[in-house]
Amino acid sequence: MQAPHPPLRDYYLHEAERGSWVRQLFDRTAGDYDRIERVMALGSGSWYRRGALKRAGLLPGMRVLDIGVGTGLTARQAAVLVGASGSVTGIDPSCGMIQRAKVPAGVELLIGSAEAIPAAAATADFLCMGYALRHIADMSAACQEFMRVLKPGGRICLLEITRPEGRVPRAVLKAYMRGVVPLLAGILGENPDSPKLMRYYWDTIDACAAPGEILETIREAGFVDVHRGVELRIFSEYCARKPAGSSASLEDFNACASAVPPTAAAAGRIPRTAADASR
Repeated sequence: MQAPHPPLRDYYLHEAERGSWVRQLFDRTAGDYDRIERVMALGSGSWYRRGALKRAGLLPGMRVLDIGVGTGLTARQAAVLVGASGSVTGIDPSCGMIQRAKVPAGVELLIGSAEAIPAAAATADFLCMGYALRHIADMSAACQEFMRVLKPGGRICLLEITRPEGRVPRAVLKAYMRGVVPLLAGILGENPDSPKLMRYYWDTIDACAAPGEILETIREAGFVDVHRGVELRIFSEYCARKPAGSSASLEDFNACASAVPPTAAAAGRIPRTAADASR
């Protein structure tokens, strides 16, 4: 298993505890997340996400999987870009986040993870992830899943915040994200764990695998045109393409068919309205 960072023992002791601990933290703080994110990003989050998706090749009509959809911040921008002729499916292990997601009509939300995506093989044109790579359990398994669900020629765009090089820039960013942002989270948030979420946010950035290691993991999964774009020295855009000549094997399809339940409810689809819940 290739975790994005070592266990952070101020929060959980062992790697096996990571997934449930992170999921429960996001479940509890989901109601505060959008409010805090707007403050943390100084209101720039929406236009940056949309620009990054465009730079990565997202076009109208594409079928998109947004992994780690959270409250829908990246999915909303993807939906704008693909338009009515495209589709967006958001996937997240946190029920709390999905239940709080604000997405346009037609965006489907499913429970799942980067390592076990509830989608058939070779069905997506584009896969994106907005600042969630640090929270998964196994980068290698996730990249192999990305390869599986993408059509030949399909693209990925993984957005991350990367610890800047240089002692002074690193100290400034740490002071803001581990000091100022948790303080504001305590003032603006309603859940007492929201400041902890923001401290954890920085600690995962600080401990995350180096960009070179992430790029190599993507290459090892079979992607080509692997590269990293950088904005403002800290915003990383890991982009790559599934080879056009590749195709999923029959074994891949059979495994997927047995793994993905046939009904919407079994697949983890979350009711969006009371009417949906009663169906």
